[in-house]
Amino acid sequence: MKIGLPKEIKDNEYRVGLTPAGVQALAHAGHTVYVQKTAGEGSGFKDEQYVKAGGQLLDTADEIWAAGDMIVKVKEPVAPEYPRMREDQVLFTYLHLAPELELTKQMLDRKVTGVAYETITSGRRLPLLIPMSEVAGRMSVQVGATYLEKMNGGRGILLGGVPGVPAANVVIIGGGIVGTEAAKMAVGLGAKVTIIDRDLDRLRQLDDIFLSKVQTLASSRYAIEEAISHADLVIGAVLVVGAAAPKLVTRDMLHLIPSGAVLVDVAVDQGGCFETTHATTHSNPTYYEEGVLHYCVANMPGAVPRTSTFALTNATLPYALDLANKGFERAIREDAGLQEGVNTYAGKLTYEAVATSQGLEYTPLDSLLDLKSASAG
Repeated sequence: MKIGLPKEIKDNEYRVGLTPAGVQALAHAGHTVYVQKTAGEGSGFKDEQYVKAGGQLLDTADEIWAAGDMIVKVKEPVAPEYPRMREDQVLFTYLHLAPELELTKQMLDRKVTGVAYETITSGRRLPLLIPMSEVAGRMSVQVGATYLEKMNGGRGILLGGVPGVPAANVVIIGGGIVGTEAAKMAVGLGAKVTIIDRDLDRLRQLDDIFLSKVQTLASSRYAIEEAISHADLVIGAVLVVGAAAPKLVTRDMLHLIPSGAVLVDVAVDQGGCFETTHATTHSNPTYYEEGVLHYCVANMPGAVPRTSTFALTNATLPYALDLANKGFERAIREDAGLQEGVNTYAGKLTYEAVATSQGLEYTPLDSLLDLKSASAG
């Protein structure tokens, strides 16, 4: 298979879809990997490393997209990349389509096969979302602590306090991977941490993990209002797989939050779990609503690209090899979890949660490919 590795062009996105080791694995498996010049520069990988690994350099993104039967990326395509997508091309990347109606329509019109990292499953886990959720969860506390500083627009509070002065109150809404990693950082820095989740079993697990060093609350509007009313930092860490995030903190609730507090919405890729969320960039990361500072950068892990690229390739490479070695149809027939990653195929929207979020027609992948009978045979 011919595989294209383009340079990311989203604002301040320095990650790259494959490390040189990933390129080497694909090349050793007999595939041709085209790498756009300087694609790995932001993550600290030189062109020569990709060439040594067996990659072939091309000058432009147009050449990469034209050459690749499968395009391996990090982030969803942005407007300048839309015309480069073509029929039957496999796009293997984070898509987060639920809040991106125009991107969805472009992929359907161009009949692109969109395989989304974030909806691939392994049992009940999301193996390709986990590494970036871990990075974003840990980063959320770092950036929250930074923006709580007065010169950065916050309340002027040290997250861990000092002897004789209370530590900051950190409220984390969502107890999954993002929320757990955020809690680890916040507890480590000495903050007072509250985690809110609707899953009581998960709250029990978190209570055990943190040895009762965090407060856990069953999710309800009342519990959220009470918790955020004395919060210095609120982290949105809610995930509904493939669908738009629910708006758990509404605009009217912001009046309860102390002025100068910081909201970090890690769910922004899926539309955000704060009503006042709108996606920002690393170039212009924050804004105020009702006196509360919002940080809603849609590609947080892009700020630490070297760590993120290694973590991402560790997770995505086995799936990229499967798709390349077996071809798309055989790969998804033999791996039901990979099949869950298929969001668009042959001009149809094949992921129900996205279709529901956007009010578009959903077409089961089974009806387009005879997956059930092929698996049974």
